[in-house]
Amino acid sequence: QVQLVESGGGLVQAGGSLRLSCTASGRTFGSYAMGWFRQAPGKEREFVATISWSGGNTDYANSVKGRFTISRDNAKNTYLQMNSLKPEDTAVYYCAGSPVYYGDYAGGYNAWGQGTQVTVYS
Repeated sequence: QVQLVESGGGLVQAGGSLRLSCTASGRTFGSYAMGWFRQAPGKEREFVATISWSGGNTDYANSVKGRFTISRDNAKNTYLQMNSLKPEDTAVYYCAGSPVYYGDYAGGYNAWGQGTQVTVYS
C-alpha cells in the first residue's frame, strides 16, 4: 500500500504560481498512476490532472488546461505546477494513486493524501 503526503500549498495572489508536491512511501509507487483532485468549500471533489505510471500520458480538466502541469520523477514524487492562478482555483488539493486505474474518476484511486490548502486572492 502506498501512503501519500502533499505539500506546497499556500496563499498566492491571482496570476501567481505554486508547485504542489506529493511524496509516496511504499515500494510499488512506480506502478501507480497518480492524480490530483481538489475540493472547494461547499463543492464536490473534482478532477484536476492525472499522469500514468510511466509518465508518458497525462490528462487535465478543461478548467486547468494550459495553466497546470502534472509530472513525476523516479524518487516517488508527483508534482502539480500551477501557473496563472485564479481565485476559483482556491481549494484543498489532494494527491491520489492507483495501481490499476488511470483517469478522472476519484473512485478509481485507492490511495489518498491528507490534502494541502491553496488559496488564491485577487
